[in-house]
Amino acid sequence: MNIFIEGLQGMGKTTLLQRLSQRYPTYHVFREGDYCPVELSWCTYMTKNEYAAAVRRYPSLTEEIKRWTTREEEHYIVAYTRILTDEPGFHKYMEQFEIYNGRRKRDDFERIILKRYRNLPTENAGNLFECAFFQNIMEELLLFQQMNDDQICAFYKKLMRVMPKKDFRLYYLYSENVEETIMQIRKERSDEQGNQWWYPLMLGYLRESPYGKAHHVQGFEDLIVHLRHRQELEMRIIRECLGDCANVLLARQYGDE
Repeated sequence: MNIFIEGLQGMGKTTLLQRLSQRYPTYHVFREGDYCPVELSWCTYMTKNEYAAAVRRYPSLTEEIKRWTTREEEHYIVAYTRILTDEPGFHKYMEQFEIYNGRRKRDDFERIILKRYRNLPTENAGNLFECAFFQNIMEELLLFQQMNDDQICAFYKKLMRVMPKKDFRLYYLYSENVEETIMQIRKERSDEQGNQWWYPLMLGYLRESPYGKAHHVQGFEDLIVHLRHRQELEMRIIRECLGDCANVLLARQYGDE
């Protein structure tokens, strides 16, 4: 079974992932930022020459880079955020080789994602995926490619046609009150002095995106508008594209059953 866990930021996806991994200890867990066979968040997607140049540029990190590298045909995928280093500029340099944040043209981005989902493992598969179906792909399509809802639904219909649906299951954590939930997350994701660290990053990400600039995003209400829209769109995709392959759970209120 390939199990995908989705929902807006702060809905408890990591907690559900942990609970499921304890229930199914033989399953392979793909957390956000890990190498993942279907999704590429926080990872590079490099050509042979780009990879070789990175190794030459940071010789002191050669072994660590190799440790976190997976080769797929002609591309090198490095889970570079897993590399802990004080090497100046390393993470910023590697970031340019991600496929997100508008770094790829729409057709190229879609081609890469569809190819990876077409090869979703099915034989003897026991996998748990975090944020690999909606969150990062959806933010790219909405904020950077600025696709409308119908175009995004069309993309997911295409994805569902090409991927093997055998043993596919998605658990979606749904919030009945997005504003209240995000307010709670703002407080929870603070340092020991009570300074919020997640909210400024999230708002800045939204504000600096092409969508944010086009819609003059400024503050909390704009963030809530975006997240409500995203949740509504994801629910539409679940209804129109996934059907019985998905289970919708109330965030933070579901039981073990």
